[in-house]
Amino acid sequence: MRILISGVCGFVGSTLARAFKESDTRHEITGFDNFIRPGSETNRAELKRMGVKLFHGDLRSASDLETLPPVDWVIDAAANPSVLAGVDGRTSSRQLVEHNLGGTVNLLEFCKQHRAGFTLLSTSRVYAIAPLAALPVEAHRHAFRLAPSAAPLPPGVSEAGVDESFSTQAPVSLYGATKLASEALALEYGATFGLPVFVNRCGVLAGAGQFGRADQGIFAYWINAWLRQRPLNYIGFGGCGHQVRDCLHPRDLLPALEKQLTAPAITPADRVANFSGGAASAMSLRQLSDWCAGHVGAHTVGVDATPRAFDIPWMVLDSAKAAQLWQWRPAMRTEEILTEIATHARAHPEWLELSAPL
Repeated sequence: MRILISGVCGFVGSTLARAFKESDTRHEITGFDNFIRPGSETNRAELKRMGVKLFHGDLRSASDLETLPPVDWVIDAAANPSVLAGVDGRTSSRQLVEHNLGGTVNLLEFCKQHRAGFTLLSTSRVYAIAPLAALPVEAHRHAFRLAPSAAPLPPGVSEAGVDESFSTQAPVSLYGATKLASEALALEYGATFGLPVFVNRCGVLAGAGQFGRADQGIFAYWINAWLRQRPLNYIGFGGCGHQVRDCLHPRDLLPALEKQLTAPAITPADRVANFSGGAASAMSLRQLSDWCAGHVGAHTVGVDATPRAFDIPWMVLDSAKAAQLWQWRPAMRTEEILTEIATHARAHPEWLELSAPL
């Protein structure tokens, strides 16, 4: 099958391109990237060596897609993935919308032209902030967990995590809104033009070679910064580092993606599913620090109890639907992912300067 991956030289795009080439040489993998992300150039040579056809292009420019060859399927792995995008002074809100939403429109038009299927890699950040922030939590073993409460939990949340029925009511952050709008457009294009479309809402993606920024790749950033003795702070929530996220290696998406490429017709409701490491992979920043102390060495973490925009104390995705639809389970344990990141960090002492220049 001819597969096009947008953002192919980013962490997720390059990981998926490698995984496809290693698992099935019958796939013809094409990718394009605008290379504006620091560190993305490091993936170019290896992908070319593996036989991935690379094109330089910006998905915000419709004309850049005109030179791409016809394909059977598009996987959209290009996005500004920061929940602080558009409000942190580094990226304008207009740039965020142009990239994450306008880019999706251009890709969908490309799919319409070539009758190609489309998989959107979306995010847990499409879920409503207010009810997530209001969840009853308690600290247990240096991490937040759902606390017993007389009031029932909101629909769509349990100890297993947040499922697809949870509210997506605004606010979800500008970033979350661009992804949610992209989801809606993708599903509409699929229904209107008869294209197979899937939306995979991912938890926190992590692994070796992830570009290290605190607002985008917290696991990779924390381990790299810890190893280099960079300043680190627990921000908000009393400055204890108890906030919890799950963890998923993007390579683990491959089995579900392979099935989606040849999936028979399914109902519209089944085109959207969560993919994450789930409760088994979840850990807090404090627990991540404890892991670093045991595997990397001693370091001191500072405290900044000031609340930060869009922060939530506990975010774990429930992937039961993906398990039922695609017989999908994450393969890599959190311990394996962290070890992979640490090994890469030791081998690339310049990684933070390369991928997250100040």
